[in-house]
Amino acid sequence: MDLRDFVDTLLRFESVERAEEPAQTWVKNRLGEFGFDTYEWTADPQQLAEHPSFPDDPVDIATRGRPSVAGVFEFGDPEAGPTLVLNGHVDVVPADAELWTHDPFLPRWDDDAGTVTARGAADMKSGLATCVFAALDVRDAVESGDLDLDGRLVVESVVGEEEGGIGAAAAALDNPYPFERDAALVAEPTRLQPILATEGSVMKRLRLTGRSAHAASRWRGVDVLPKFEAIRQTFFELESERCETVTHPLYDHPIPWPVCVGRVEAGSWASTVAGTLTAEWRLGVAPGESVAEVEQLFEERLAEVVADDEWLSEHPPTFERFSIQFEAAEVSPDEPVVEAVQSALRAVDLDDDPAGATYGADSRHYVHAGIPTVLFGPGDIDQAHFPDETIAWDEVETARGVIGDAARRFLQSK
Repeated sequence: MDLRDFVDTLLRFESVERAEEPAQTWVKNRLGEFGFDTYEWTADPQQLAEHPSFPDDPVDIATRGRPSVAGVFEFGDPEAGPTLVLNGHVDVVPADAELWTHDPFLPRWDDDAGTVTARGAADMKSGLATCVFAALDVRDAVESGDLDLDGRLVVESVVGEEEGGIGAAAAALDNPYPFERDAALVAEPTRLQPILATEGSVMKRLRLTGRSAHAASRWRGVDVLPKFEAIRQTFFELESERCETVTHPLYDHPIPWPVCVGRVEAGSWASTVAGTLTAEWRLGVAPGESVAEVEQLFEERLAEVVADDEWLSEHPPTFERFSIQFEAAEVSPDEPVVEAVQSALRAVDLDDDPAGATYGADSRHYVHAGIPTVLFGPGDIDQAHFPDETIAWDEVETARGVIGDAARRFLQSK
């Protein structure tokens, strides 16, 4: 089986939330056939509930039937060399077939354009596959005598990344291997650019209460929509302030710490003044900040709006966390794993300039566990979660070579 066949088959699994097991069984079987020593683990919801990224109630964290799997190659004297983890997630977001030009889980290969289109093509099954085949390339070089190494290469296929990193968090909190890990590379779609910092985020649900009334006498009601608009305006003013005052050398994005109100539901009937409103927010957290610090900033601004409004002062809104939270993470550019990736890029005349990402990734779990981690992979994050998600195949092949070379360089760094 070659890289293209592996990607083609993997893309055919509809491995959405809570349905990853068939894909993971297939991946683990292939790893075994390729000669890896295989491992498997399932996250403990009680343990994750104690982690700040996840809901506090274990019942709200689905882990049953959702294994993460890995394959390990050991070279020379494995204890004399370092261990590098190559990580990818097998889960994908759902695909609305009505918005696609073809079945999202039947890969469409365009050999003229050199692309493949399917859910997960960019985010991030192609990246996961490059990790597998990069490790195979290193193994083959060692077995042929062209390369002399000590150490280990681990390839992980984890679940639940889109839900906060269920498989990666479990691996970071409770090492599933009988050895320590020195560094990691997560093959998210970075357009072949090393990403050294990832943004965090906090999810908050705002609830407002007004007073409903018949539309024919709406002056008797208290409409929540103007109240919400005042809060919305204040939050986006704070976003603008933060974009000016919170800086980071790896971020030159138009809005580095974005605020998004992704869902709003208000009222109950067209002929009734809207007396209730629920809005769900995602607030960006810069590297160097904590989720709690940013959360407090927005809560303070909300309190100012409430204090200036008689109705809201008497009927204060609630503003509570929900779903999953992402702490920001950052790795030093001096880490050997970063230097290995940059050296491998320079070797094929590619730009090695590092950058920061305005999204979160599983890398944060490893960084917080003391495992230096870099993001690097094929594809564009702008394709992620989009209809007709597409990746350029030459990027996939390039990523395979760069990741393999980076792994060689890292394992030779001690």
